[in-house]
Amino acid sequence: MDKKRILVIGGSGFIGTELVRVLLESGNDVRIVDKKMSTTYPELCIICDVRDKPNLHNTCKGYDILYNLAAEHKDNVTPVSLYEEVNIGGARNVCEVAEETGIKKIIFTSSVAVYGFSNKEITEDHTLHPFNEYGRTKMEAEKVYKAWQEKSKEHSLVIVRSTVVFGERNRGNVYNLIKQITSNHFIMVGNGKNKKSLAYIDNVVMFLHYILRFGPGFHLYNYIDKPDMDMNTLVYSIKSIIGYSTKNGFRLPYSLGFIGGKIFDILSFISGKKFSISSIRIKKFCENTLFSSKKMLTSGFTPPHTIKTGLEKTIRNEFLIN
Repeated sequence: MDKKRILVIGGSGFIGTELVRVLLESGNDVRIVDKKMSTTYPELCIICDVRDKPNLHNTCKGYDILYNLAAEHKDNVTPVSLYEEVNIGGARNVCEVAEETGIKKIIFTSSVAVYGFSNKEITEDHTLHPFNEYGRTKMEAEKVYKAWQEKSKEHSLVIVRSTVVFGERNRGNVYNLIKQITSNHFIMVGNGKNKKSLAYIDNVVMFLHYILRFGPGFHLYNYIDKPDMDMNTLVYSIKSIIGYSTKNGFRLPYSLGFIGGKIFDILSFISGKKFSISSIRIKKFCENTLFSSKKMLTSGFTPPHTIKTGLEKTIRNEFLIN
């Protein structure tokens, strides 16, 4: 593959850092654009907020390809208007700057949050029913990018709707679950039969690198590593890797867990503090999140790691288990 000049907006984050590593290893000329300095590649980082169009315009001059990983994505973002400003307004700025600077290829990391919850496996052509502001604004951002792509037959747009991504150096939901289990603070909420689609970081960034080869046009993919696990199996797998007893412990009924989450919502509203427990997090924990990866697999890409291997590498790296 020919050497490309690539900008990674949001490249200081978890996924962005690993993607930059892969792009550099492939011999590309890579720069990071982020509102925060990259701790791994500070020499490659340009400080710029995706909402700052003039600065973004100057930064994008002379580049061939643009990845946009920047997003407001946490459940408790305040003010709520940040979802709109960053996710949708940022998308408009990226597309306008790409048009002005002659960039003809954009790769946008969206989210399976655009689909909402479902009890059956969801493909890319499924109706979109986002359940929160993050999912809604990601859906609207996709429309902005699609409108940009349709302006020219030379434009190439790849949208990747990823599920929950875990791995070394991440501090997201899977890390928190493992931490709770290793500290003996974990309590299962619900019956644990709900299934979860997951994605391991090394697989995700290898796919984001793989799609550089895609030509002009519109390309849309879910990214999920299979097989899906229900929560009981996921917890059992984590305990097995750690060496803990795999016997079922205390279970909290979903209704009580959700009420507890609402109490934390109220406390957060009154105090202004953000807690790790909330009603939306309890709901997400207990819902099915099932998504199809068939289209991704038919693209010719083969994930280099299994979910089990990803969990083992994450646990051994983060929790120092010999």
